[in-house]
Amino acid sequence: MTSREPLPFDPILRAAALWDERIGPSRTMAAVTSVMRVQQILLSAVDGALRPHGLTFARYEALVLLSFSRNGRLPMRVMGERLQLHPTSVTNIVDRLQADGLVRRVPHPTDRRATLVEITDGGRASLEDATKAVTDVDFGLSGLTPEEETELTGLLSRVRHAAGDFSIEPGPDGADDALLDDEASAGLH
Repeated sequence: MTSREPLPFDPILRAAALWDERIGPSRTMAAVTSVMRVQQILLSAVDGALRPHGLTFARYEALVLLSFSRNGRLPMRVMGERLQLHPTSVTNIVDRLQADGLVRRVPHPTDRRATLVEITDGGRASLEDATKAVTDVDFGLSGLTPEEETELTGLLSRVRHAAGDFSIEPGPDGADDALLDDEASAGLH
């Protein structure tokens, strides 16, 4: 994923050794720096795969969320909760998706104050093509076995739980055994 030659050493491990000498234990610094670098690698791969489809990762996630809902539609409030985004960010994402014809806003059937966002047929087609593109590059996550991917998800879930992303205690594989029934929780059943 890089256009340069790889370094002949791991710069994070080199920095960790210097940190140990000059500051103290480097475990946390090395772990965080590694996560940040991997985030750059993953974003580059995913953005590269999604760019030809006119999508960003945030817009792609919104389409995935809508496609996972029972009827392909959710209130914007629920989208924000599930995507863990500020309402303004959700509005911007939906505005862009709507401008591209991938979603439409529809009135909520029982709550006149709420608006639903519904994925269109064009949105489903775009999502299918974009999903193939990101899965073809494994979302940029290479070098791990399937078991290691599961372990990584579990470890990162523990960090996310400790930061308050969700309240249920994650299992060893990161699963919380809760079913995602967005439409029921949004009063759309």
